[in-house]
Amino acid sequence: MGASVSAKLLSVLAAFDDEHRALTLSALARRSGLPVATAHRYLAELAAWGAVVRRPSGEYVVGRRLWELGLLASDQLDLRRVAEPFLHDIHAATRATVHLAVRDGTEVLYVDRVSGNASVPIVSVTGGRLPLHPTGVGKVLLAYAPDDVQSWVMAHLTRITPHTITQPGRLMTDLGRVRREGFAQTVEEMSLGACSIAVPIRARTEVVAAVGVVVPDLRRDRPRLVAALQVAAQGIGRSLVTSGFHPVERTAGPLPDSLVD
Repeated sequence: MGASVSAKLLSVLAAFDDEHRALTLSALARRSGLPVATAHRYLAELAAWGAVVRRPSGEYVVGRRLWELGLLASDQLDLRRVAEPFLHDIHAATRATVHLAVRDGTEVLYVDRVSGNASVPIVSVTGGRLPLHPTGVGKVLLAYAPDDVQSWVMAHLTRITPHTITQPGRLMTDLGRVRREGFAQTVEEMSLGACSIAVPIRARTEVVAAVGVVVPDLRRDRPRLVAALQVAAQGIGRSLVTSGFHPVERTAGPLPDSLVD
């Protein structure tokens, strides 16, 4: 049985990601697995609704209508609203880039970000996704992820920089340390010149998100950064419970390569 119309439409939208924000018709057809004529027809419908926009260059980008729709995701909106003042407190105390993130399948989804020191390379964007294993917030979320997610990540460790941990045994040791010590750290694992440190955010006993900072060096300020993050995480967690927050794990379809290889 062929794919449904809705599945084809979604495959067109799924062609966009952090590394493919603007796509030509041929690139969209290739990435969605659809014939060019079919992709063109669906793009016309999506453009008429405002889900995509065609630039004068001929490239397509995600439209404002989808952005507005995404803001209606209640759990993400509630988390951002509750966490926002705490993120700004961390930024004021550290002058570092601050991240608020959740796990989305086998990736980390950046829910919010407060920009800090411009000299530190930052690859994250609000609403963007990165691998779990080379990021501070990602390691926190991976440490508390279900066994099947951890197994999938361990089988698909990619090297981003020369410092990225790609040995499953070493990464599992790191995750155990996160659970024991209450924080995760990375040293140039996602980008050269950037280190990160992050802690879990708990709503009651469940880890629902992570908050972290990106700095050029952790050797001197690590205790101070951990303390600031933990105070903020506790405040966010208490506020989430008071607000009646209910986390929802977001996945955009089957996990890559499936968890049942």
